[in-house]
Amino acid sequence: MAYIDGFVVAVPAANKEAYRQAAVAAAPLYKEFGATRFVECWGDDVPEGKVTDLRRAVKAEPDEVIVFSWIEYPNKAVRDEANAKAFSDPRMKEMGAHMPFDGKRMIFGGFVPDLHEGGAGRLGYVDGSLVPVPVGNKEAYHAIASRLAAVLLEHGALRVVDAWGDDLPDGKVTDFKGAVKATAEEQVVFAWVEWPSKEARDAGWGKAMADPRMHPDNVPYDEGRRTHGGFVPILDEPAAAGTGA
Repeated sequence: MAYIDGFVVAVPAANKEAYRQAAVAAAPLYKEFGATRFVECWGDDVPEGKVTDLRRAVKAEPDEVIVFSWIEYPNKAVRDEANAKAFSDPRMKEMGAHMPFDGKRMIFGGFVPDLHEGGAGRLGYVDGSLVPVPVGNKEAYHAIASRLAAVLLEHGALRVVDAWGDDLPDGKVTDFKGAVKATAEEQVVFAWVEWPSKEARDAGWGKAMADPRMHPDNVPYDEGRRTHGGFVPILDEPAAAGTGA
């Protein structure tokens, strides 16, 4: 994995199956265009924040659920070509005309993985987050993220990925920078942790939070503006290498 497109979407709860079916139809097209993995995760444990949260990030209505998703590519050039094909392909245009959600509030962007640890095991639950990090603190952030990833992997996580914002368009209604109130000196990190199940996730975090390595003296970003949530995968196509799915 050398490049990803990340997405956060507000979907009416009643449209869950319609959304899943739309994703099922889109996934093979993106694979045809060069994507190596297409993942959609339905909101399960998305807390309300004091300053920012994922619901506010996409201006979610009370009857809407947050979807956290990503598409993986071998490199940025393949991603750019895939998006160009997607925008011109009549099959994608037809699907786009019947989206079961408000596309104007979807946030999306391109990210370069800065941390990628683990990878084997069947995906059963995802912790997703957006983090505003000062550009000058990139190395300090990577050092802490690497240490925390090691702890999570020790306690049951399958894969930990942190991807640095690279191509984040400004939106008219919502966008990634607005989601975490990023300043001009900050970049957005799109991050996720893969677990085999929610039970493993809950147990893993319980053990991890008791580990002193998870509590650095200082963090190189504003924790109060980090947004996060827990999600249940509704599509993983194709499954990550080593999952056996």
